Amino acid sequence: MTAFTLPAYDRRRLTPGIVHIGLGNFHRAHMAVYLDDLFARGEGMDWAIIGAGVRPQDAAMRDALLAQDCLSTVIELDPAGKSARRIGAMIDFLPVAPDNAPLIAAMSRPEIRIVSLTVTEGGYFVDPATGQFDPTHPDIVADARRPDHPTTAFGAILAALRARRAGGLPAFTVMSCDNLPGNGAVTRAAVAGLARLSDPALADWVEATVAFPNGMVDRITPATGPRERSLAASFGLADDPVPVTCEPFRQWVLEDHFPAGRPPLEKVGVTFTPHVHAFEAMKIRILNGGHAIIAYPGGLMDIEYVHEAMAEPLIAGFLDKVEREEIIPIVPPVPDTDLHAYFDLIRDRFANPEVADTERRLCLDGSNRQPKFIIPSIADNLARGHLPRGLILESALWCRYCMGVSDAGVTIAPNDPNWDRLQATARAAAADPAVWLGMADIYGPLGRDPQVIACFAGFLNDLGARGTRAVLTDFLRG
Repeated sequence: MTAFTLPAYDRRRLTPGIVHIGLGNFHRAHMAVYLDDLFARGEGMDWAIIGAGVRPQDAAMRDALLAQDCLSTVIELDPAGKSARRIGAMIDFLPVAPDNAPLIAAMSRPEIRIVSLTVTEGGYFVDPATGQFDPTHPDIVADARRPDHPTTAFGAILAALRARRAGGLPAFTVMSCDNLPGNGAVTRAAVAGLARLSDPALADWVEATVAFPNGMVDRITPATGPRERSLAASFGLADDPVPVTCEPFRQWVLEDHFPAGRPPLEKVGVTFTPHVHAFEAMKIRILNGGHAIIAYPGGLMDIEYVHEAMAEPLIAGFLDKVEREEIIPIVPPVPDTDLHAYFDLIRDRFANPEVADTERRLCLDGSNRQPKFIIPSIADNLARGHLPRGLILESALWCRYCMGVSDAGVTIAPNDPNWDRLQATARAAAADPAVWLGMADIYGPLGRDPQVIACFAGFLNDLGARGTRAVLTDFLRG
């Protein structure tokens, strides 16, 4: 393979404008790449990133990146030919401390005008039953009691905003880069909701003053393991313990709401629009919902990789049927976008063998993802008078997966933060399928719908009796 490329600019010219919390693979293959492209144009050089983390395990990433001058290896897995580049958009990584003091101090600096986050879909303290911020979560309660020593990202953001207000500095913009509906509104609810528990006046100020733009982000970025490190080594980067691999495709759609200023990201492909919600609904329902549709049958059939699942006619056919008959018809129109053409692109992306994304990664964290990516599509179909049998079958496949054994009898290792609860409920559902739908924090009122219960029970019983392959075959035959 050819050698990797280095940043096409003098990094000594960079000065910080952004603190980013959560230096995982997605951030380094997405936002950091857009900024790297911008800096290569000689523009926005005062918007470099300072990295940060709020979990003890973030310290390992800090050590790894500081050892290589905060450069990240990003390998694009194009079937036409892989390429590797070193991304230089980050110039420092703050110490990880239990009380987040270094993070709060950095966010309080006047040159910091954006604080961005990738803390996962489940990291926003949302009650799945209500879809609202949960002020009773133990971590939130602890931060409300000790606002000067917060342990959460939102507590640290609030402490820095409090310090800036006291010092007469303008508020920074808080920009979520996580993949959840209305991510800006969800972030505002977390920050203001936490403030309201200890300082209602500060909460009012946050809601009136701080900008939380909504955004849609997209790039398939597998976890880093031996394969990814071997790829980095093939480019001459064997000493990088944390390389990132990703598909060639990337997309970022943002509301243009940055009172403190922003980098000119439109020059490197970011779409600024007031219609973020339309793009977001399209992506969450079609792409993320599609991931769930292929994940659990693949997991039950002991298929390791996503492209292998797409090569299985039953799974590819299941995806096509559910998307075209039950998801695309309930997705609102998106400006200048053909939804069927968008789905065709998604199918090609899923089938890319170079990405080597795993079915297990797609199966991860269903208790957080199902209420966001699948259950709303079931509800929307029901509201139109249509029983979405394919989406309900997907839910039954998830339940069957959570029993912890594949169709061939292979043990499925725990794959959800709530695995113990899910496994116990799934096994109880083998005798009474309604028990699974009775998880109100996940299914809400949908779990009490007689049509849904009857359809789900039929599929779950059939999966237990005959297996995934037979059930998918019958479903595709209609």
